[in-house]
Amino acid sequence: MANVMNFPLRFKAAGTHLCLTALVAVMAAALVFGLWYPWPYRAISGGQSLFILIISVDLVLGPALTFVAFNPSKAKSVLVRDLMVIAALQLGGLAYGLHTVFQARPVALVYEPGRFRVVTTVDLRYDELPEALPELRTLSLTGPKLLGVREPRNSSENSNAIEMALQGMDIGQRPSYWQPYNLSLQSIVKEARPLSVLYEQYPGSRQEIEKYLKENGKQPAAVKFLPIIAKESSWSALVDGQTGEFIGFVPYDGFI
Repeated sequence: MANVMNFPLRFKAAGTHLCLTALVAVMAAALVFGLWYPWPYRAISGGQSLFILIISVDLVLGPALTFVAFNPSKAKSVLVRDLMVIAALQLGGLAYGLHTVFQARPVALVYEPGRFRVVTTVDLRYDELPEALPELRTLSLTGPKLLGVREPRNSSENSNAIEMALQGMDIGQRPSYWQPYNLSLQSIVKEARPLSVLYEQYPGSRQEIEKYLKENGKQPAAVKFLPIIAKESSWSALVDGQTGEFIGFVPYDGFI
């Protein structure tokens, strides 16, 4: 009977814990989606689904354990100890989850011939970072850098690039090949395809794409697209058909 009478207090304690957990979750979301996975990388790279999974477990676990452990009949020192253990477990789980999200964050949007690739820390060939240009050796903490890739310098590099690509490691994932985006503009202009190809493949896309371009001050006739390789879903990159300037993203698979 005593335990039944304690239910209102248990629910109150669990509710308070839930509110505190939600506050921490909001701050964590601001960090993850404000810095590490800015839109639309949270959708393209899988960060959104991973973060939601981690936070969902955290939101359930802490308050549920508090509901079970909270009992006013316990000695105060024992109750405080139990709640501190729960908080430590919960914070430890959240820290591990955030570390996992951080380790999988996108660090570069790289133009490879004929396509873009979202490169995450998981995809990266770390041992080549010292061979990258000095300004590209530090991985971004505030969203992906926009980059291009250079051509192999000789036949040996070309053979190595082909061999590595067959093993699943394309040049966009290799920092030794990275170069500033503006050095790839000529190739981008050459390889980009007209929006009419997207419109034909996705009949309902025209209105959405042209609205997006209008909001960004771009004329549809001057814009082209290239496909994007990413972990979670297939999108397309919009570029200026004359200059190669990167404009933005649309949620349509460009491999058509």
